[in-house]
Amino acid sequence: MSRLYMTSDFQQLLQKLYNLQRLGIKTGLEHTCELLEVCDNPQKKIKFIHLAGTNGKGSTAAFISSILRSIGLKVGLYTSPHLVSFNERIRVDGIPITNNKIVEFMELFSADIQRIENTFFETTSAIAFWHFAREEVDIAVVETGLGGRLDSTNVITPEIAVITPISLDHRELLGNDLVTIAKEKAGIIKENVPVICNHQENMVKNVLLEKAAEMNTKISFVKPPTDCTVTMEGTFFHYKDTNYQLTLIGEHQALNAALAVAAVQELEKGIFDIKIKRGLQNTTWPGRFQVLSKTPPVIYDVAHNEQGIRSVLKTFNQLFKQKPLGLIVLKEDKELELIATALRGQFETLFVMDDTNGLLMKSKTLAAHLNKLGISAEPVKNLRDFTDHLQSDYAGLVFGSHYIAEAVFEYFQFSFDTAVI
Repeated sequence: MSRLYMTSDFQQLLQKLYNLQRLGIKTGLEHTCELLEVCDNPQKKIKFIHLAGTNGKGSTAAFISSILRSIGLKVGLYTSPHLVSFNERIRVDGIPITNNKIVEFMELFSADIQRIENTFFETTSAIAFWHFAREEVDIAVVETGLGGRLDSTNVITPEIAVITPISLDHRELLGNDLVTIAKEKAGIIKENVPVICNHQENMVKNVLLEKAAEMNTKISFVKPPTDCTVTMEGTFFHYKDTNYQLTLIGEHQALNAALAVAAVQELEKGIFDIKIKRGLQNTTWPGRFQVLSKTPPVIYDVAHNEQGIRSVLKTFNQLFKQKPLGLIVLKEDKELELIATALRGQFETLFVMDDTNGLLMKSKTLAAHLNKLGISAEPVKNLRDFTDHLQSDYAGLVFGSHYIAEAVFEYFQFSFDTAVI
């Protein structure tokens, strides 16, 4: 936990909230609706933009939020998971919800949460909507936690639905094939709510088109940006006759940014390019190809599935001549067979590590699994052991999970105590 939150009372309350994860993931929205009814239905008092997809939801949401803030709107942002503190999940104009507001919500509704038996994510979603309504935001940008159709956030009726690229992930919960997963993600499409999508595989595109037709709503697919240049300082690209610049690094971030631009232009007709440019340039989103050190170069990315890792490695190979020295950490539920296809042959040396909180797969277990899949991996005890292997000719890449962000930021002395973006 971040040093910002030191009071024992808040720690106990937060642990009580985390303990709701023991209830797992429930199918259906009735428990979320019941809790929101008790909270006076805050979701009915707010305008929303709703995002689903497999990769890029958080970055796209951050871009949209920043652009809307650049035109003077008060913007709520609800994303998951967090990097260092729970409060990061719920922001207004980039500022995380305070401890006091979380305490207030739990004191008001804790008995109802226990009675309804709400899960962690159901409760967190209710906190977000309650906070946004109390803060009287002009609009809230909300990403799904998992899937779409039965996700707790799908109680909202947004102004626009935004869908990032859909690929295989969480198959144990969403389905074993791409079409089934796409149908779950398409569940956020609602009647007469415009849908803006990134480029999708044909079978996914067909699912989305069918759902949009069923819901009698228009759907559009954003054309990829052109003239994309990636540097260690950021990303430059051309989209709709305009040149844009990002501080975030990678062609995949240009795709996310183009999707954000299309969404905002659908919502705010006639928005000036200068406002969009300012919003994109001002977007920060830690843990996404984040440069932690320049000498030697060390990158951190939370990518934890096949397509996400492929995007990170593509960016890395555009910037560096040598293969990286990699450090991968993963949760137990990650699909190693798929991930292994992205890892194979991509590293000079690949190391594995776990954490002190028991949230990640044990390093020896992960190394053994990877070795069985034909990928050589060597356990290290901590980040210092990893950085000791770095040489002047090789850059380091730390990736695979949000759950080591605090340790990574502390070791590389990146201050994220306020979590303001």
